[in-house]
Amino acid sequence: MTLVQLRHLIELAQLGSFSQAALKLHLTQPALSRSIKSLEDELGQQLFDRIGRKNELTAFGLQIVNRARVLVDEANELRQTSQQLQMGAIGHLRIGLGSGPGAMLMTPLMMLMATQYPKAHIDISRGNTTLLVHALRERHLDALVIDIRSLQPSADLKIENIHEMAGTFMGRAGHPLAKKHKITFAMLREFPVASTPLSDEVARILVERYGPEAHPDKLVNLRSEEISSLIDVARNSDAIVLAIRASAPDLVELNIAPALNTKARFGLVTLASRTEPLLLSKVRTLMHTILKDAEL
Repeated sequence: MTLVQLRHLIELAQLGSFSQAALKLHLTQPALSRSIKSLEDELGQQLFDRIGRKNELTAFGLQIVNRARVLVDEANELRQTSQQLQMGAIGHLRIGLGSGPGAMLMTPLMMLMATQYPKAHIDISRGNTTLLVHALRERHLDALVIDIRSLQPSADLKIENIHEMAGTFMGRAGHPLAKKHKITFAMLREFPVASTPLSDEVARILVERYGPEAHPDKLVNLRSEEISSLIDVARNSDAIVLAIRASAPDLVELNIAPALNTKARFGLVTLASRTEPLLLSKVRTLMHTILKDAEL
């Protein structure tokens, strides 16, 4: 039994004529007759009483055609659902954002879903890379957007590099160091430093540039996964924040010598063995747009 046969049955039941039903279905009358006969053989009962030129449903046929209408309607809804999923109009996406990507992308991502895909569902989780990767592997998340420098390569992870963004030391416009043309590391250390947890690569660069005292364990006084809170502290105090430059355009980049010259590498991480959720393509497009525009 096929959906095509059920559609033939419904059309014949509605018109009561093989010739009219065949014409509407763009079939020959013998082809329609074979389709209905095959369905009757499979079900083991006659569906129509042939009375002259008119075909009337049997009591059994009436029950079958009512059920057939439900099945065909559900198949049509399933097709519509598939089309909507492919367009991203509906669906469910669970995504984890690291601290830097979260500061840049969380609000634009929610705005995108609210305005362009209001029937879709998105769940956003925040946390450090270790916890987010664990949630991804446990299938609690569909994808991650993180600084991929902090990620250990693994065969089960698909890592897509999206955009690199410069990191720097920043302070408020009225900060005592804001107008100095050259700032030494010793001058920087006179103020509290705020930062998200830093990768081993950034730690290495800091130590190479400024010596052992620049290791994050010694350098950072205020540490949090929520970079937006750290930036607020820098806006309202003499604390210095080490963060993505584009995450706080109102803060002043401090001219420390030698220059830090480090970049965050924002990437999209999924499980290599899983089919990508259709809504994730919208996130990828948003990432390219937001992250590139932020540095213009």
